[in-house]
Amino acid sequence: MTLTLDNHSRNKESSLTQALRLLQQLNSKIQELEEQHQDYVQKQQNLIAAIAEICVSPMQEVQTLRILIYRGEAACLMYLRSVLVKQSQASK
Repeated sequence: MTLTLDNHSRNKESSLTQALRLLQQLNSKIQELEEQHQDYVQKQQNLIAAIAEICVSPMQEVQTLRILIYRGEAACLMYLRSVLVKQSQASK
């Protein structure tokens, strides 16, 4: 009877240890995802500030934001570069 109780206690402890380890892994993953999210938010804020600075008309800003939303950051950056090139050519 004592052996059975000892095994039962060990199994419970083992299950609790596994659960604790899983919780720690989940907490680490949550922290990692929160950091990635903060990086993403910061990049988006910087990009929106650049859009406001580079675009010369509200329509151009809307077009740039649409590109950002529908085609992503890389396409938006390419569009902003093309806007800058056109602006520099127009000012010559």
